[in-house]
Amino acid sequence: MDRVTKMVSERPVVIFSKSSCCMSHTIKTLFCDFGVNPAVHELDEIPRGRDIEQALSRLGCSPSVPTVFIAGELIGGANEVMSLHLNRSLIPMLKKAGALWV
Repeated sequence: MDRVTKMVSERPVVIFSKSSCCMSHTIKTLFCDFGVNPAVHELDEIPRGRDIEQALSRLGCSPSVPTVFIAGELIGGANEVMSLHLNRSLIPMLKKAGALWV
């Protein structure tokens, strides 16, 4: 859990992903299209990725990827991110976190 806490403090937006997950790809693309430069951790490609995935599950992330943190706060997975986007809350949240300047 400490490792996850340290990782989410690296950048305003942190995404835990798997390279083979289509929903992870969609969420990464959404943020990049906004001009956000998130820290992306591909759990199937990094050492101890399985441990991190289990820690995310213990935080209540189901499924465990994609998992998005903004300003160190757990936002959730694809459904939560898309809901924020559709109700126009995501962009202001990214601006407040310093991830977006426009």
